[in-house]
Amino acid sequence: MNAAAEMVDRLVQATNGHDIDAVAACFAEDYENQTPVQPGRSFRGREQVRQNWEQIFAFVPDVRAEVTRSTIDGETAWTEWEMSGTRRDGTAHQMRGIVLFSVRDGVAQWARFYLEPVDLGGGTVDDAVREQVVRR
Repeated sequence: MNAAAEMVDRLVQATNGHDIDAVAACFAEDYENQTPVQPGRSFRGREQVRQNWEQIFAFVPDVRAEVTRSTIDGETAWTEWEMSGTRRDGTAHQMRGIVLFSVRDGVAQWARFYLEPVDLGGGTVDDAVREQVVRR
């Protein structure tokens, strides 16, 4: 198995095992998380990964992750994720999206992160297009 595929598998197992040390170990010390759709959420460093996952595990204690599709191209893993669980307040937690990882030496060096909460609001495609193009 390719190193990028192995890292993705380790990350899924660590996430589902709620093992914060194993999650953090999947990322380089100077890991760079690029969030193109929400640029203010981009960050650098394994320590921030750890902080993020500490919060997720604390507030969604039954969180589960699944990679529903993936393609590996050398050091790059193109992955489609589905995450689900129940928040402490009893509401559903559900996220879906794509994460592209660059993996070297068995750890993620950088990612382009497109994982977002699922919108269960029920709007139509027409509503969504209108919201994007009509000036308010």
